[in-house]
Amino acid sequence: MTNSFQPIQEDKRTAIVDILRGWALLGVAIGNYVDFRYIGLERFIMKKGIFSEIISYFNLYFFSAKSWTLLSILFGYGFAVLINNVAEKGKNPFSFFCWRMFILFIFAFINSAFWLGDILKDYAFLGLLLLFFYRSSPKTILIMSGILLLSVPFLSAYINSIKQTLPDVQSTAKYLKLFYSDNWLDVFQFNLLGTYYQEMISLGYAITVHVVMFALMLLGFYAQKINFFNRLPEFKKLLKKTFLITLVLAIIAGILFEIAIKQKVTFPIFHPVFWIIINTMICIASGICLLYTIGKLKTIFSYFRVSGKMTLTNYLMQNIIACFLFSGIGFKIYNTLPYWFYFFLAIFVFTIQLFISKWWLSKFNYGPVEWLWRVLSYRKMFPLKKTAQNDIVTDIKPVL
Repeated sequence: MTNSFQPIQEDKRTAIVDILRGWALLGVAIGNYVDFRYIGLERFIMKKGIFSEIISYFNLYFFSAKSWTLLSILFGYGFAVLINNVAEKGKNPFSFFCWRMFILFIFAFINSAFWLGDILKDYAFLGLLLLFFYRSSPKTILIMSGILLLSVPFLSAYINSIKQTLPDVQSTAKYLKLFYSDNWLDVFQFNLLGTYYQEMISLGYAITVHVVMFALMLLGFYAQKINFFNRLPEFKKLLKKTFLITLVLAIIAGILFEIAIKQKVTFPIFHPVFWIIINTMICIASGICLLYTIGKLKTIFSYFRVSGKMTLTNYLMQNIIACFLFSGIGFKIYNTLPYWFYFFLAIFVFTIQLFISKWWLSKFNYGPVEWLWRVLSYRKMFPLKKTAQNDIVTDIKPVL
């Protein structure tokens, strides 16, 4: 029985899930790199040039927060796939996933030393909570996800009404000097403090964002329960309707919300921002699924897929590269360049990663961090380098 305890085999992976991960990873890179533009500056009162302003709105409506919400769904889906695999092999899924999430916490700590916006710690924590729904029916999981999502606007408005005084690590001089320092430990301290104050104890993040993440993870769990991503052709009409409806809603909601912001409208009881974000994310994701199902953009999707297979490696490397580019321990770019530079730099880094991922997976079975996570999770060695016997096919073909 022990010998059969293996990770998910390549032929059982769902291509569209990796493609969506790759797309989400692009948005994460853009969001993180743009955030470096504001370290040491007043983010919301800064004036931008016309070109940067256009790019800023494009980022806001197409990428901002759409990526981590999509990754939350995909995390829940992957969790369900893997936990079923573990259970089928006769292993205890609870002990396995507690250990696996502990390892993810370690990766999160390392990442937090390079970037103060780490998301791995959130997935590790919420992954433990998902275990409570392991034996739940699809209906129960969907209902719980729906209840949480319905509560989000009310919860968000309530949390926003609570005054919480926390240090602004990104604009306070005594913290900024750590970021500008050429001492590694100072920069690591800056990022860890930012993670602590801005995410771990900030109510808006620690409560509202975690509720959103968990609700979407449950939605991904439900998607696996009904085998959604492997049955996309059956859902082609649903995908079309979903795309069109969410597109119309995204346009209307985006315009109205922008007007509300310009008019300085407050939302004391019901704050719709996360509903708008989730709606737009579903619009984009359903559009990608639809294009994949009808066989469009095969070459582009093939690159996004290999990037998605190495999500953890690419995510960590994006943040390490950014730390060296922007902080005092590297090239010291800081916040000295226009907004558009950070936006396109993220796309450039991501594009380079696409080609590196393609090359890497032509020679190796897993990304390096994914391989290490597997080895530590299963407590056994797996072949990293490809051989003729375990060669992995990376071509993209639409599901039939």
